[in-house]
Amino acid sequence: MDKIISTPEAEAAFEKIGNAIKGAEASRMFGMPCYKVKGKAFFGLYNNDVVFKLTGDPHKEALALKGAKLFDPSGMNRPMKQWVQVPPAHKSKFAAFATEAFNYVKKETK
Repeated sequence: MDKIISTPEAEAAFEKIGNAIKGAEASRMFGMPCYKVKGKAFFGLYNNDVVFKLTGDPHKEALALKGAKLFDPSGMNRPMKQWVQVPPAHKSKFAAFATEAFNYVKKETK
């Protein structure tokens, strides 16, 4: 796995979104900063892209964005099927996707 490097601006924006979600806990996953709910990750910062654990229509919407792809942290063509990696060009959608991911993972962990 490559070393994860993000700009201070990307990190600040990521933290602002995560800190605004009540019940989200800052943590780390695969060496990258992430936020978790009930111990399960729901979104993270991978270089300057943001990754979200999504399902259903939000998953399809995120994956349809230009430059978005399934998250493959190993780089060995083994993507995590529920996780979508979205480039910073779509930062206006990050808070909504983070909320969708939070709600999905929170419900999944009941």
